[in-house]
Amino acid sequence: MKQTIKAAVLISGGGSNLQAFIDQVAQGTLNIEISLVVSNVADAYGLERARNANIEHDCIDHKAYSSREAFDQALMARIDQVQPDIVILAGFMRILTAEFVNHYANRLVNIHPSLLPKFTGVNTHQRAIDAGEQWHGASIHFVIPELDAGPVILQGRLPITPKDDAESLQQRIHKIEHQLYPLAIQWFAQNRLSIENDQVLLDGETSAQQLQTFDL
Repeated sequence: MKQTIKAAVLISGGGSNLQAFIDQVAQGTLNIEISLVVSNVADAYGLERARNANIEHDCIDHKAYSSREAFDQALMARIDQVQPDIVILAGFMRILTAEFVNHYANRLVNIHPSLLPKFTGVNTHQRAIDAGEQWHGASIHFVIPELDAGPVILQGRLPITPKDDAESLQQRIHKIEHQLYPLAIQWFAQNRLSIENDQVLLDGETSAQQLQTFDL
């Protein structure tokens, strides 16, 4: 019998990566139980996705708190009610405090729409086009207090075409994300990932070569 781990998923918007997790759990290809979905935005469509899948969900509005620290404390308290094995950031548009990140050290995972370490922060698609990049992609990484700087688990890339604008490139990258993110979480669920010297190992070997190329 395959081991199933408990996951909390944090979102701020549409929740398309959350839907990819829900679908793969239903298909039996992702061994997690999504125990909780939390959004900091009350009308985020991802909450509707959770509701439709009968997943426990909640909104913790960051605007209701006087400081980033106070919001993160409330968020931690809510997450810890379900005692997850992993906390997954899936389009969660908040910079988290070091206290929060360290509380979930080595079990807090994020996806970022660029080939890290390139283009940390926001507006990555337009920035990649403006820089004349040949390739663009997505990176799944463990989270550390420094923004978008944690050890990379897996990356996927595709060529930027002359027809691409920021919106079309974003849509193509989303297709990569929906394949890669469940795969990376499945590796975590199977206990295949470890971190040594700030580098992720897959089955004890470096996963720095875990770069997949797509033609979408």
